[in-house]
Amino acid sequence: QVQLVESGGGSVQAGGSLRLSCLASGATYSSRCMAWFRQTPGEEREGVAALDKSGGNTYYADSVKGRFTISQDNANNTVYLQMNSLKPEDTAIYYCAADSKGICYPALRVRTYNRWGQGTQVTVSS
Repeated sequence: QVQLVESGGGSVQAGGSLRLSCLASGATYSSRCMAWFRQTPGEEREGVAALDKSGGNTYYADSVKGRFTISQDNANNTVYLQMNSLKPEDTAIYYCAADSKGICYPALRVRTYNRWGQGTQVTVSS
């Protein structure tokens, strides 16, 4: 199995930046797709960005295109989410996710993933 541990969350003012990290351990070879999701109280978990490790394709929610960048460091089994120009509406708990079926479609849907981290809080103040 794959274990995921997020880090890098925190509080920032609007317009600021944060970088989230997701360290994967265990059977990382079984994961083709890595993604970041976010969730606020009472809302469904929303796909933010995804990365197909096999081809390097990336996918983004419309709400974060041009502001967020997902990337990977294969040597360290780490996936990053660089978040720039943060807005108060980006406030949420952010989760790292991985699949174990070798399928990366649909890339931004919860059902594609079956491995989840514990989440890290991101708070953006106006």
